[in-house]
Amino acid sequence: MKVKKLAGEFAEVETGRLIRTVNIQMLPSVKVGDYLLVHAGFAIGKIDPGKAQETLALLQ
Repeated sequence: MKVKKLAGEFAEVETGRLIRTVNIQMLPSVKVGDYLLVHAGFAIGKIDPGKAQETLALLQ
């Protein structure tokens, strides 16, 4: 999911038309524009932008 906004320990993320707020406490260096791996409302890892775009293209 791509980070759109940051607010303290939370980020608004989106993929396609799905927008969610997730906890980013485990990833302190998250920036707007980063791609994250999200599970159960928590960001658990950053994803390389190129790999994220490949995955998103496959899902479409």
